[in-house]
Amino acid sequence: MKYTNVTFSKEHNSEFYKVLRQRVNDYFKSRNISRHANGAMVFKTICMMLIYLIPFSVLFILGLSNWIYLLCWAFMGVGMAGIGLSVMHDANHGAYSRNEIINNIIGKVIILVGGNDVNWRIQHNVLHHTYTNVTEIDEDIDPPAILLRFSPHKKRLKIHRFQHIYAWFFYSLMTIVWFTSKDYKQAARYKKMGLVESQGLSYAKHLTIIITSKVFYAFIFLLLPFLLSPAHWYVTLFGYLMMQFISGFILAAIFQPAHVVPTSNYPMPDDSGNIDADWAVNQLYNTTNFAPKAKLFSWYVGGLNYQVEHHLFPNICHIHYSKIANIVRETATEFNLPYYSYNTFYKALKEHTKMLYALGHQDLAPAIH
Repeated sequence: MKYTNVTFSKEHNSEFYKVLRQRVNDYFKSRNISRHANGAMVFKTICMMLIYLIPFSVLFILGLSNWIYLLCWAFMGVGMAGIGLSVMHDANHGAYSRNEIINNIIGKVIILVGGNDVNWRIQHNVLHHTYTNVTEIDEDIDPPAILLRFSPHKKRLKIHRFQHIYAWFFYSLMTIVWFTSKDYKQAARYKKMGLVESQGLSYAKHLTIIITSKVFYAFIFLLLPFLLSPAHWYVTLFGYLMMQFISGFILAAIFQPAHVVPTSNYPMPDDSGNIDADWAVNQLYNTTNFAPKAKLFSWYVGGLNYQVEHHLFPNICHIHYSKIANIVRETATEFNLPYYSYNTFYKALKEHTKMLYALGHQDLAPAIH
């Protein structure tokens, strides 16, 4: 099924988003504040970059123990995930600044963690945010079928019975796969879909940028530590892999419990490509918040524990999500629509694990509606 053939109903509960958008706009207008980054967001950006780059600089200091070098790599993994969650995410949504040049510059910090901003925007902004939990289109629920099953509309294999156990290992490989192979495969796939050209790039230029940025990343964050760090080569290798595993695990642990949970309804288009739901309503049915009262946690994960708000207003900087959450929840209740939220992050992980188990043991998990 081609994503361009899929459309959402403009008549089914369409008033909800009109009312909600007006109320959120009034919130910013009445307080005379910007929807974009503020001083607190700039401070966070600096912090996340330092968590990543300061440990990296320590790798080249003489006379430290191997444990210190490994600890630095571990901190880099935390910083790497923090940059993805709290910095480049907003910028590549156009939410960091009203100035697109600033958004583009900050969005390219993804190069420092081994990724490509154009591919990220296509997968995340175009396919995931527009078609959330729509099977065969939303690539966030379309992992390699031989290993993982995230949708009840995908074929169930015998190995999936154990995915609630082994999925966490493969989650840890997210960023290293991203660096080594994913961007190249995505570029080829998006070229066939006509999505590379939609970003104002030829395929040749896009591929050149990917290769150049990968070489830059590999030289700075992989080759230089091997050549110049006083640590033994095997310490550097183990440390680099540990950084990737920590970062990949954190990123997956934040994103997956927001959508692959028992409350999600996984809409399927009819034969004409129509989905019987308003776009915004589909976000409510297929997105879940978690740990709304955990302020430090929310600070680190870029407000992505407020996934409902993020999906409804991806062009608003995450620094504001906690402030508009009450507006979103009250408006959803007023229109008799769901507003899913788990009190703790542990609960979200538990429900995600339950969903993996259900999808691995039944063709249609019983909680899916």
